Amino acid sequence: MSETKIYTPKVGLFFNTGTSALPVWTRVGKGATSLSIAYNPQTTTEQYINEDSATTSTDSYQVSTDIPLTCYAEEAIFEFLDEIRRSRAVGTDAEVQVLVVYLYKDSPYPAEVNSASIAINDFGGDAGSPVVINSTLSFNGDPTTGTVVITSGSPVFTADT
Repeated sequence: MSETKIYTPKVGLFFNTGTSALPVWTRVGKGATSLSIAYNPQTTTEQYINEDSATTSTDSYQVSTDIPLTCYAEEAIFEFLDEIRRSRAVGTDAEVQVLVVYLYKDSPYPAEVNSASIAINDFGGDAGSPVVINSTLSFNGDPTTGTVVITSGSPVFTADT
């Protein structure tokens, strides 16, 4: 059995930069220096009177990812985040659909669509350094699972039935 390492380019994170009715899936890529999706499990621990050790149950997840992004003018994801930053968007104006595609599997690739909120954390940098925009993407509710086929470089999502 061959053991193949999975590298970050094999986990695709896309923002819907179009509309819900006509999604345009734009991949987070150029400028992004890290991708780590934190699942942040929400747990409950109880100690039962007839046991010496506690019992912990996983109740839910509070999924999020921090996105450090070096800014490149006219790069679609930067422009999308910069518009949220400049308008100081809140509520539904700071929400986006997010597509996560597991490209390390065979096509059609397992994938999920999530509703998410974007919080801009900071913008700028040190003298002489490229400007960076740091944001947190918080996934809201349950994902819609399905598969993706890449057609002409664009993902086409099909929800599970």
